[in-house]
Amino acid sequence: MRALIDDVLSSFRLLTRLPMPERDPGAAHKLSRSVWAYPLVGAGVGALSALIWFAAQLAGFSLTLSAGLALTAQVLITGALHEDGLADFTDSLGARGGKDAALAVMRDSRIGTYGVIALILVLGLRWGGIAGLALHSVLAGLICSAILGRLAMVVLLVLLKPARFEGLGASVANPPRRSVVAALVISVLLVALNLPVVTAVFALLGAGVAVGVVAILARRHIGGYTGDVLGAGEQLAQTTVLLLLAALT
Repeated sequence: MRALIDDVLSSFRLLTRLPMPERDPGAAHKLSRSVWAYPLVGAGVGALSALIWFAAQLAGFSLTLSAGLALTAQVLITGALHEDGLADFTDSLGARGGKDAALAVMRDSRIGTYGVIALILVLGLRWGGIAGLALHSVLAGLICSAILGRLAMVVLLVLLKPARFEGLGASVANPPRRSVVAALVISVLLVALNLPVVTAVFALLGAGVAVGVVAILARRHIGGYTGDVLGAGEQLAQTTVLLLLAALT
């Protein structure tokens, strides 16, 4: 039980800016084991952003403003970790000079035109997706989209190999099979419990398509994944699921 709690705390420390106790300071080598808890992090982020949405509604804000505040809450909770990955990965797609040039772009702290456009489009679509959710589906929509976004990261760890041997991506490389299976089972169960069967199937398929697109681009351009690729996968999967739920609920 102690190991399970450590994994959950480790995942929240890695993927959010929420203050979490560090029970095992020397557990950096266990990061790959803790990927099973990524969907739980997604559920927590989604639930907290839903709480902000409901608070905004009680305060009399419009659905559009409530959606914007829920989106803002997600960005603040995660410290824009995944958004940063999306911007860096998108910028790298325009790099000339092969894998090394693309990786150099991703290491660059500056943001380029492609990254700015990607952030504007994805944040705008997420905002619109949240605003488009039926009132009775807001809680489930925010939770399930965030869960599947984090599951996307786990799937990319399985589909791809590390493109470099340092950084966030390398620290979670080669997760144990049982951790991957647990992440998948937890995600499917939580989604199935929160959404109608047909809607849940479409959400899972949509997230899968988003993961596939990111995996193909990453393999073609840098031969694997980095932390930025994982962030891009999370963002595209979450956005895709939100848009599907807004259309289906």
